[in-house]
Amino acid sequence: MRPLHTPAWMAASVRNKLLAMALLPLAVVFPLLVLALLLWSNVAYDRLLITKVRADLAVASGYFQQLLHEVGSGTRGVARSHALVGAVSALEAAPPRLLLPRHGSDEPDTDAPLDALNTLLLNERQRLGLDFLVLERSTRHTGRTPKSGPAGLDALGRLPAQSVGDGSTARLVLLPPALLRQLAPYLGARLDIPLVPTRNALPTTRPVEDRAMVVLASLPVLDAQGRQWATLHGGTLLNQNLDFIDHINRIVYPDGSLPFGSQGTATLFLEDVRITTNVRLFQDQRAIGTRVSQAVREAVLARGQTWLDRAFVVNDWYVSAYQPLLDAQGDRIGMLYVGFLEQPFRWVRYGMLAVMGLIFLAVMALAAVFSLRWARSIFRPVEQMNQTMRRVELGEASARVGPVPARDELGALANHLDQLLDVVDDNTRRLRDWGDTLDRKVAERTRELEASNASLQQAQQQLVKSEKLAAIGQLTASIAHEINNPIAVIQGNLDLMRETLGPQAAPVRAELQLLDEQVERMRLIVTQLLQYARPTEFAGYVDALDLNQATTDSLVLVGHLLQQHRIRVVRDLQAQTPVACNRQELQQVVINLMINAIQAMPAGGELRLVTRDWQTTPGAAPGAWLEVQDEGPGLTPEVRARLFSPFFTTKNDGNGLGLWISLGLVERYGGRLEAENRPDGRGAVFRVRLLAEPQVPEASQERTQDGRPGRRG
Repeated sequence: MRPLHTPAWMAASVRNKLLAMALLPLAVVFPLLVLALLLWSNVAYDRLLITKVRADLAVASGYFQQLLHEVGSGTRGVARSHALVGAVSALEAAPPRLLLPRHGSDEPDTDAPLDALNTLLLNERQRLGLDFLVLERSTRHTGRTPKSGPAGLDALGRLPAQSVGDGSTARLVLLPPALLRQLAPYLGARLDIPLVPTRNALPTTRPVEDRAMVVLASLPVLDAQGRQWATLHGGTLLNQNLDFIDHINRIVYPDGSLPFGSQGTATLFLEDVRITTNVRLFQDQRAIGTRVSQAVREAVLARGQTWLDRAFVVNDWYVSAYQPLLDAQGDRIGMLYVGFLEQPFRWVRYGMLAVMGLIFLAVMALAAVFSLRWARSIFRPVEQMNQTMRRVELGEASARVGPVPARDELGALANHLDQLLDVVDDNTRRLRDWGDTLDRKVAERTRELEASNASLQQAQQQLVKSEKLAAIGQLTASIAHEINNPIAVIQGNLDLMRETLGPQAAPVRAELQLLDEQVERMRLIVTQLLQYARPTEFAGYVDALDLNQATTDSLVLVGHLLQQHRIRVVRDLQAQTPVACNRQELQQVVINLMINAIQAMPAGGELRLVTRDWQTTPGAAPGAWLEVQDEGPGLTPEVRARLFSPFFTTKNDGNGLGLWISLGLVERYGGRLEAENRPDGRGAVFRVRLLAEPQVPEASQERTQDGRPGRRG
C-alpha cells in the first residue's frame, strides 16, 4: 500500500501537522453535521406542517359532515313532527283546489290551513338555520299530476332516488340556477359568481359560475292514514355562504391557534371555482370567483386524491389541504379546502436555522480554541527540543530545553535531553582541560628530550603519541560510559513513545526520526573517539586499492554539496600504483578532505584533485599520493600549528575531530597526511601519502600457523 502524500506545509513542521489534525475534523465534520441537521430539520419541519394541515382538514371535514347530519336530522324532525302532520290533515279536509301556494300563485293564499302550514315551515326553517324548507305535493295521493308551480316542486321530485331516504344525513347536490330560483327566489342573489382570471388555473371560456351547490335533505310527509302525502325538502345553499365558511375557519383556526402571525383560511369549491371563502383577493374583497391551480384540480377532482402540500392560493403560498366533495351519485363536484399562510413559518424556520448555525459556529470556535491549546502542549516541547539541538550544533554548548510544563513522555524526553547535554558539556570541558594539561606535559617532556639527545627524537614522538592515546583512551572510555547511559535512556523513551502512540505517532514521525539521528550522531562521535584512541581494535581489512577509483567514488558522495556551492572539479588522476588500505577508511579520509575544501569555498571556486605515484628513496616501498587543492583563504601559521589537534576547528558547526581522526587512519597504514598553502597563494593543499605495502601496527598483526605475520581479514 502506497503511503499517503503529505503536503509540503505539513511535512515541514510538527506544529502544522498537529494543527491540521485538530482543525480538519472541525472544518469537515462540523459543516457536514450542520448540513445533515439542516436537511433533517427542513424535512421534519415540512412534515410537521403537513401533519398540522391534515389535522385541520379532518376538523373541517368533520364539521361539514356535521352540517349534512344537522340538515338531514332537522328536516326529518320537521317531516315527522305532530304539527306538520296536523297541518297536512287540515289541508286534506280542505277543497282539493288548494295546492300549497308559495310566493304567490293564481289561487288565493288567505286560506287558514295553508297560512298555518306556511307559518310552520317558515318558523322551522329559521329555527333550523336552513336556507329553504318547502313541501312538494305527492302525485300518488291525489291521483293526478299537479301543475308546475312557481316553486318548481315537480322538478325536485325528479331528483335521484337516493336523495330521498330516512333523512339521517343530507346529500350534496348541484342544482341548475333556474331550479334554485324557482325553489327559493330570495337565494338568487348568491348565484352568478363572475370568474376571476387566476394564475396557474386551467383555461376556461365561461364568464360566470351560476350553478348552485346545495346541502339537501328530502323526506316523505305522511297523512293521518300513513300514506305519503308530500315530500319535504330542506337545505342550505353553499354559494357565497360566508357565515358557514367563517364558522369553519373559526373552528379550525380559533384566535391564537396559529403562531408567528400566520392566518388560517377555509374555502368551498364548486369544481375548481371558489364559491365561498375567507381568502382575500384584496384587503377587504374575498377571492370568490377565483379558481384553483391546474395541478390541484388534476390531483383532487380528476384523480380523487387528497392534496397535502404547499400550494399557491390566489396571491401567496399556503400550507394547503384539499379534499374532494361527492354528490348523491358519488361524483366529484367540488372541494373542501383549509390552509394557513406559509411565510411566517418559513421566516421562523430560517430564524431557527440561523440560530442553529450560530450555535454550531460558537461550538466550532470553542472546540478550535481548546484543540489549539491541546495541540500546543504537544508541539511546543518538540519545537523547544529541536531548537535546542540546532543551537548546540551551531556551537552554543550552553543551550538547554529548560522547564517543560508537560508531564508526559515528551516532558520526560526533554528532561533527559537536558541531562544528556549537561553530561556532554561537562565531559567536553574535562576533555579539553585534560588535552591542555597533556599538551603542557608533552611540551615539557619534549624540551627535556630535545636537550638530552636528538637521537631519542623518534622515541619521544612515539612516546607522546602513546601517552596521548592512553590518556584519550582512558578519557574516551569514561565518556563512552557516561554518555551511553543517557543515550540508552533517550532511545528507550523514544521506543516507548512509538509503542504507546502507535498509529497516532505518524504526524510526529519526522521529529522522532530527527531525535534518532541526533542520538546516533552522539553514538558515532563516541565511536570515533574510541576508534582513534584504540586504533588496533578498529583496524579494518586491508585491500590493494586503486587510488584514482577511490577518489572518483568519494567524489560522487559529495556531488550534492558541490552543486549546492557551485564548485568546479578538476581531476588530474595519474597514479598507477595500488595502495594498501581499508576501503571504507580511505573513503572516510578523502571525503573529509573534500568537505573541508568545499566549506573553505562557500561562494564557489575550483576543487582540484591530483594523484601521482611516489617513492621516498630508491629501493624503498613505492606508493601513491592524493592532493586536494582548494581556492579558499589558505592556512595561517596559527591554524597550521594546531590543525591536527583534537577538538580544534575554525568552523562554528564542527567538532574538531575530522582531521584528527583522518590523520590517525592514514598513519595506521604507514602513510602521512600533510597540509600546506598552494604555491600561488590561492588556497590550501592537503596531501595523503599511502604505501603499496602498509606498516601495520604490531598489536594488529596476527601470526599465521608458520609464524609469519599476516593482515587482518
